[in-house]
Amino acid sequence: MLIAHRQPTAKVVGRFAPSPSGPLHFGSLLAAVGSYLFAKQRAGEWLLRIEDIDTPRVSQGADSLIMHTLEQYGLLWDGAVMYQSQRIGRYKAILEQLQQQQLVYGCQCSRKQINQAGGLYSGSCAKLQLSGSKLSWRLRTKGVATDFADLLLGQQHIDTALAREDYIVQRRDGLFSYQLAVVVDDWDQGISEVIRGADLLSMTPRQQHLFTLLGAKPPAYGHLPLAVSAPGQKLSKQNHARALSHWPQSYTMARALEILGLPLPLPLQHAPAAEQLTYALIHWRPANIPASSEVLTTDFV
Repeated sequence: MLIAHRQPTAKVVGRFAPSPSGPLHFGSLLAAVGSYLFAKQRAGEWLLRIEDIDTPRVSQGADSLIMHTLEQYGLLWDGAVMYQSQRIGRYKAILEQLQQQQLVYGCQCSRKQINQAGGLYSGSCAKLQLSGSKLSWRLRTKGVATDFADLLLGQQHIDTALAREDYIVQRRDGLFSYQLAVVVDDWDQGISEVIRGADLLSMTPRQQHLFTLLGAKPPAYGHLPLAVSAPGQKLSKQNHARALSHWPQSYTMARALEILGLPLPLPLQHAPAAEQLTYALIHWRPANIPASSEVLTTDFV
């Protein structure tokens, strides 16, 4: 029996879902602005979710700092903020459902073993019927499609071995994985369109597949250009990207809009960020976003 969930609607519902491991950096702002404009230009809702499921990486107070920064840029969200850390019971119920349907299995392999074998999990535990408390749980990915239509990048093909790797939905330390939580959260919040950075492009087929296993319709997915300091080197907290507070808000918002295909007229380039965003709500067009998965920027390193 499927677990009750929010019924889908025709209303546009987008979201921004940062992890509270530190302050927002320019790459985060790019994703926030793109997802905000995509939803708000069509009178949709834009929700905020704090993805604090990976508790060892959470920085105390980062969630409040993130929300304050969004407010400074005029990026005001709709409704209450969702915290993944408050939804453990929901994820547990979904895992139990998948276990009852024999769609997941216990795995004893360590990350070190998998890396030594080439980096992709081979499915070696799939038929062992392991039990115990020191196991991770992996989803069977048979039937995952490798092609999908991206709202911004067009038709995409994901490497079959990557798309169909049996992936972890609960770690051996008991923490639920991003892959499980993000799908359940998007489902429960009625997200109609996921607009996010291109670093998550390859994860799309497995997330679409999990939606289908749960009896839900996947949202549409669109992937924004990733701000990189060098080819393949994205701006991220792991790569020590500097916080937005190092630059004037008008400058960072103007650069984000430029990368998203909307260079601001000269009088607006030094206007308050919220005023720039208001202009973008009228003049920005998704079709003007560069058809690239990466945009080189050395401004914010």
